[in-house]
Amino acid sequence: MEQVKCGDTVKVNYIGKLDDGTVFYNSAERGSLQFKLGSEEVIVGFEDAVIGMMVGETKTIRVPIDKAYGPCRKELMAVIPRDEFPKHIKPEVGQVLQITQSDGVQIFFRVTDVCELSVTVDGNHPLAGKDLTYEIQLLEIVSV
Repeated sequence: MEQVKCGDTVKVNYIGKLDDGTVFYNSAERGSLQFKLGSEEVIVGFEDAVIGMMVGETKTIRVPIDKAYGPCRKELMAVIPRDEFPKHIKPEVGQVLQITQSDGVQIFFRVTDVCELSVTVDGNHPLAGKDLTYEIQLLEIVSV
């Protein structure tokens, strides 16, 4: 049987969990994932785990922070005075806001706190600073 190698396009089902057992993603609810290995479409630890798998194989892996979404970076968090926050936006905790920089790069921030005088935003990925556990099932090698 053929093993997955870098450059292959694969289709997988997976469940992603935090250390406390909380499921943050289940492809059974959202559909399988198809990606090309080596194209940086998924986190490094996930891609590393899929390399060498065979169709039908299932494995559970733990991905450390440095091979997942990296550490939580304080410089990506900000407290914005309410009077400097755009008047047309009513901020709510969990809301995702998008800023387009002058070079065209888009940055996404999550609102993490709203008070009378300020709005706190976080530009880190929601899974930054966390070790992750994945149960991965290789469904298909789509192309080699």
